[in-house]
Amino acid sequence: MEKILTITVPAYNVERFLDQTLASFADERVLDLLEVLIVDDGSKDHTAEITKRYEEKYPQTFRLISKENGGHGSTINRGIREAAGRYFKVVDGDDWVDTDGLCELVRRLRTCSTDYVFTNYYEVNDTDGKRTPVIYPGIKKETEMPFESIAKETRISMHALAVRTEILKEHTIRLDEHCFYVDVEYILYPVPYVDTVIYFDIFVYMYRLAQVNQSVSIQGYQKHIQNHIDVILHVLDHIDAYRKSKDSSNTKAEFMERRIADMVNNQTDIFISFPTGNEEMLRKFKAFDAEVKSKSPCVYERSGKLSRTLSLLRKTGFRFYGPIVWMSRIRNRV
Repeated sequence: MEKILTITVPAYNVERFLDQTLASFADERVLDLLEVLIVDDGSKDHTAEITKRYEEKYPQTFRLISKENGGHGSTINRGIREAAGRYFKVVDGDDWVDTDGLCELVRRLRTCSTDYVFTNYYEVNDTDGKRTPVIYPGIKKETEMPFESIAKETRISMHALAVRTEILKEHTIRLDEHCFYVDVEYILYPVPYVDTVIYFDIFVYMYRLAQVNQSVSIQGYQKHIQNHIDVILHVLDHIDAYRKSKDSSNTKAEFMERRIADMVNNQTDIFISFPTGNEEMLRKFKAFDAEVKSKSPCVYERSGKLSRTLSLLRKTGFRFYGPIVWMSRIRNRV
């Protein structure tokens, strides 16, 4: 039977969560239509052993792929290469899905040929279990639309997204390896080849938040700051190449630029989270800002409009860094 959806599960030392993750896929309504590739990225715990139990019980659905550690992007790259499903989705090994929502998504995908499919999801606080819904108000539901028609209205998250697998394979979509924060590459690298999009008003992904060691915690951002910078600069190169191509769409380019302007704004927050007396970090901040301006004046301008702090720093040539950052911190406490 044709596999409708491939789910790639990047898995690195996730034994604490993996049973919940894999059990959320194991429903008889979709087992024959679903391919679940668990890509064990060199785990040192019992990730592989847990996966093998599911592989043995549901051999038509679950498959363990073991590889040397290469980072989140490498697991997605491997999943794309191995995928047999008509659509492709990523569910991290410490997250899970709403099983009923997944079954409904697969049912709808059986008759779908749209390039990008996105759905609602929940952010789940890992401490108290509170669920915060993430939805897309104002977007027409259940209707295939040109990508450009939603490009100015929404910001699609990786947790919401399923992509037609042929696009990823045919255009050799490949993410940075040994690197965090590649979600944005997964979202944006296919955009030049996406013609159509559809929004299904169902909840599928369950995104676990509030783990201190998450890469998206402030401690994680500080630890992996260079990864965040590298991804921004690599996507800026991708946008520049796309703008120069003969088939470029200004609307698609602006969609990507807005997303990276958000990341530049986030990068500003990371820089100013360090002590203001850190001269090395200030030099890195100024060099990064200059490189953004050089690679994309448009993203540079957009990011300045998003961040009052960044705008002030640029206007003063970073000369009053300490007082400006101090004022920013006071404002954020109010």
